[in-house]
Amino acid sequence: MNDQTRPATVRVFIALAPPDDAKEELARELRSAYHTHPHVRWNRVEDWHITLAFLGELPPRTVPLLRPPLAALAADRAPLSLALRGSGSFDDRVLWSGIDGDLDGLHALAADVRTLVRNCGITFAERPLRPHLTLARARRGDAASAGEIADGIAGFAGRPWRAERLHLVGSNHGRGHGPVRYRDIEAWPFGTARPPGPGEPAAE
Repeated sequence: MNDQTRPATVRVFIALAPPDDAKEELARELRSAYHTHPHVRWNRVEDWHITLAFLGELPPRTVPLLRPPLAALAADRAPLSLALRGSGSFDDRVLWSGIDGDLDGLHALAADVRTLVRNCGITFAERPLRPHLTLARARRGDAASAGEIADGIAGFAGRPWRAERLHLVGSNHGRGHGPVRYRDIEAWPFGTARPPGPGEPAAE
């Protein structure tokens, strides 16, 4: 890639990702909504994630600064036990699934991640953590679809799962008119630098 084709910035966030079987469980619950509401902009199942810190557009040279401290943070933390549960909508347009499980641990991890980012000299808009997966976005002027779908899956309670890795993610947002696509820049396993505590499984 030469200087003319290399992007000036990359959109970056730090996140957790449910395992495939947990995502498939929720996707099955959504199957009827995919057919009844094809006009909403559904996120790809493989792109579902729990954002811990949204950093926005960063110069590509900034991204490597995050790798060593994020790797160290992940190595020193135990995996979190979480689950997908319930649903709702933001601003009548954004459909989401809620997160259950070790929410105290999730908030503590997000706080440490955000402190780490600030210590790297990176500024970003710090919004309160509202743990969720974004599933779809209704089109402008459609104030009903997100709420209708959320009502249909409000009772969903997925199986517990372990968040095994901390993900540094980039997206192609703003690069043309196609759908947003996410990719792992890198991901680090939790718990590789600490012995398991009482009742905790050993890191794999």
